[in-house]
Amino acid sequence: KLTKDNEVILLKEKKIEIKHLKPFIEKIISNKLFTERKFLINNLDNKTYIFVNCLKSKSSLDFEKLGSELYIFLKNNKIENSFLNASSSIITNIQLEKFIHGAQLKSYNFDKYKSDKSKNININLSIVGSKFKKSNLLRNKLNSLIEGIFLTRDLVSEPGNILNPDEYAKRITKLRKFGLKVTVYDQKKLKKLGMNALLGVGQGSIRGSYLVTIEWNGAKNKSKPLGFVGKGVCFDTGGYSLKPAKFMEDMTYDMAGSATVVGLMKTIALRKSKINAVGV
Repeated sequence: KLTKDNEVILLKEKKIEIKHLKPFIEKIISNKLFTERKFLINNLDNKTYIFVNCLKSKSSLDFEKLGSELYIFLKNNKIENSFLNASSSIITNIQLEKFIHGAQLKSYNFDKYKSDKSKNININLSIVGSKFKKSNLLRNKLNSLIEGIFLTRDLVSEPGNILNPDEYAKRITKLRKFGLKVTVYDQKKLKKLGMNALLGVGQGSIRGSYLVTIEWNGAKNKSKPLGFVGKGVCFDTGGYSLKPAKFMEDMTYDMAGSATVVGLMKTIALRKSKINAVGV
């Protein structure tokens, strides 16, 4: 059910289309707190408004950052339900899409292993108005980007005792449902290919060693593919650690390069990109 309170108002100039708010706009814009913090909550006519300062926002990236900052503001103030009327907004459709995209990116939360999820604050920002279409080309592209980014974040956030090489290779194969060709090279295949250096790194572990290729053929011609290579060394690689114990917990991020490639290849597939690409 859509909330009738907590309306988000984007102010890009002193003029505003909402008639009953016009007398308050000049006062709000001149408010020092609004200028410094970009956001201001005001109760007018028994209704709560969240004013967003867009006066200095010019580029698409500015609006993406602003959307991210709004999400943080809503979360910090525990405003779980709010809405933005696109029809009364004076920013362009592209700026609005980037604004929403920024908020969505900031909404990521890895709570898979949290025992008490009731403490989570769920932020719901609804977009209403005839100006806002259910789907468009830019939003489809941005949503595909979010899918890939969130997959990368999920993989990086998994603890090393869960996302070992066996599990990692298994998860990558799930990308086949998006039209990607996934080939897993196990220890036998790697040895046959002469990849002994890779096998040498992993031989101290009870887990297997793998190399995975992800292919997307979206170009009509047989052009050479773009290549993306990411290191996927999981925490439990084996062998002795000669490094000091400090920051040892960050070693789980050693596979972040490969996780980025995995997320990128998913985005390329979802966007039906007209290119040929290979991720390794």
